[in-house]
Amino acid sequence: MIALNDIELSFGSRTLIKHATTLFTPGLTALLGRNGSGKSTLLRAMASLGKAQSGTITLDGADITTLSTGEIAHRLAYVNTERVAVDTMRAYDLVAMGRAPYTGWSGRLKSHDHACVEHAITLAGVEHLANRYVETLSDGEYQRVMIARALAQDTPTILLDEPTSYLDMPNRYELCSLLARLAHDEHKCIIFSTHELDIALTLADTIALVDTPQLLHMPTEEMIASGAIERLFNSEHVGFDASTRSIRMLQR
Repeated sequence: MIALNDIELSFGSRTLIKHATTLFTPGLTALLGRNGSGKSTLLRAMASLGKAQSGTITLDGADITTLSTGEIAHRLAYVNTERVAVDTMRAYDLVAMGRAPYTGWSGRLKSHDHACVEHAITLAGVEHLANRYVETLSDGEYQRVMIARALAQDTPTILLDEPTSYLDMPNRYELCSLLARLAHDEHKCIIFSTHELDIALTLADTIALVDTPQLLHMPTEEMIASGAIERLFNSEHVGFDASTRSIRMLQR
């Protein structure tokens, strides 16, 4: 669970988000906004990888600035689109890296850690990839393995920055469907940024919309009814015509 309390985020001299207050609870939240609106900046601030200019962010009730790196790693996992530069590492070993917060300096996995890794691999549906070398994985396969690594970390909250980047449409929908199942079946708070409006409106429980400098957060049906997404992504913005038509259909 993550709470934002009157936070302000900036990039250089530009204010991205101002006076944002909301609560993210278990379920799937899609974070939407135009390019450069601050979606990644917001996710990084929630993961304590960047700082808010003002206000507070609390993670499971604790001010994130008071938590150590280890304490945060026990509560939150962060997944971005950058591929880990590794040679001759199996997917199983990459997933096992999610156990680092629990293994201490030695990095040695105990039987419980192996059980957590195998459970994560099963949940993410990547059993068939476990013995593959990471460099041989497609982008879609790699993203699923990284989700398995986040699951092995065994945190109540998972943040993902553009997990569907570089994937074709079937793989985008399949990946987001996996996130929805994990949020519901494992009772996790999962927040992912995306440009896939159709997928977000179909699968997400809530929508967080960055409409600079506002952050609007509400259940998906309420967000659709509000017209806020359609106003932000109106038909004069190339590339969103189909999505705004879909919003209009959902409003009926």
